[in-house]
Amino acid sequence: MEPRLSHRVADSVATVVISHPARRGAMTTAMWRALPPLLTGLAADPRVGALVLTGEGGTFCAGADISEMRGSAAEARELAVLAEEALAAFPRPTLAAVRGHCVGGGAQLAAACDLRFAEEGALFGVTPAKLGIVYPASSTRRLVSLVGPSTAKWLLFSGELIGTERALRTGFVDEVLPEGELGKRVEEFTRVLVSRSRLTQCAAKEFADGRTDRDAHWAREERDSGDTAEGVAAFLERREPRFSRQA
Repeated sequence: MEPRLSHRVADSVATVVISHPARRGAMTTAMWRALPPLLTGLAADPRVGALVLTGEGGTFCAGADISEMRGSAAEARELAVLAEEALAAFPRPTLAAVRGHCVGGGAQLAAACDLRFAEEGALFGVTPAKLGIVYPASSTRRLVSLVGPSTAKWLLFSGELIGTERALRTGFVDEVLPEGELGKRVEEFTRVLVSRSRLTQCAAKEFADGRTDRDAHWAREERDSGDTAEGVAAFLERREPRFSRQA
């Protein structure tokens, strides 16, 4: 099977699947290039309330396809950063569903998601030190914000892999599921996400990511959306709220 990114939208959740079975889900140059426009299209789709990034079969993503890096490592690094930034900028909640290897560029993509759920036995690593590559400054800062400076240095200095127990303890992943239960848990949790106020989520994502110039914008959106009135009414009437899907 040719390496590719596939996607589907169902029940307000977009699922993007990394597929390159011959190389444990490694991202080719074409796949790195394809991810930003794919995300732009999904962000513009009003049906999409959350996005899941996962790998096909038993692996998430083993990083960049090293066989394509002989020409220009700098170009490969730039494409990976553009893809990472596009994922981090996706306006609605994103979740990486990780099985197997999540290494190098795969860890870069997972770190760019808002949340990471992993199946027991998954392995994580940030491996540029094994190749003599300078890890991008923006990616390093994102990793530090996620796991702290000490763990980020351990990962970057050594290039060693860690398992789900340590990944959970250090904050790289948010939940670890027994084998066979990851898909069910992701489906369950994304159902919760898309039932909540998209307005609240989009504003919270911007604020949590450091935006400091949008307070007035979100105050106007809150006032005009009607979500607060609907949320209070639903609470008092003991029913599920019917939030707007604009944000």
